[in-house]
Amino acid sequence: MDEVKVIEIKKSVFEDNSKDADALRKELKSKGVYLLNLMSSPGSGKTTTLIRTLNLLKDKLRIAVMEADIDSDVDAVKIREATGVPSIQLHTGGMCHLDAEMTRQGLAGVDIDGLDLVILENVGNLVCPAEFDTGAVRNAMILSVPEGHDKPLKYPLMFSVCDVVVINKIDVLPYFDFDLDKCREYVHMRNPRARVIPICAKTGEGVDVFAQWLLDQVNEWKQQ
Repeated sequence: MDEVKVIEIKKSVFEDNSKDADALRKELKSKGVYLLNLMSSPGSGKTTTLIRTLNLLKDKLRIAVMEADIDSDVDAVKIREATGVPSIQLHTGGMCHLDAEMTRQGLAGVDIDGLDLVILENVGNLVCPAEFDTGAVRNAMILSVPEGHDKPLKYPLMFSVCDVVVINKIDVLPYFDFDLDKCREYVHMRNPRARVIPICAKTGEGVDVFAQWLLDQVNEWKQQ
């Protein structure tokens, strides 16, 4: 029997996207626009966290939001009504993530001239969004207490690519088998430099810490 031919493919399938992402970052830098990519599972509280954060920052930064979903405009409407911050909805046509070109198309629908910050709320998913560079300056993700403290072990790439991990719904810690210290340990196993910020988006506890982190990030980036 003939041996099966094995071909080693060394060129990354994401190479073109990486180039597009780098180009997009340079373009946004030239315009002074900071792009944050926000990821999480569905139901983790991304939109609620975002609303709280925007209301803390909207008088300090000029901001717009891009909401990505397979369908509906629920989140974009909610953001606009709750914060007054301009927001648009991106429909991915069934795709479970955004890449750099899709992000570029979304930005074309935002008047970025004069903006300081654009926040991309990515599709709810702990796998696909982590694989694609969107052209963002930083990646953030939200992990909610009901999901469990072992998620960094199960979804290593997501936690490896994120610069900050927001742990939401800490108000329900007494009711779930969630070990905050273990979670920090597991996050830092994947990314020793990642910032871990516990919050409760429902009550607002800790959201000011995340908002300050983001404000500092934008200001430091603008000075570079």
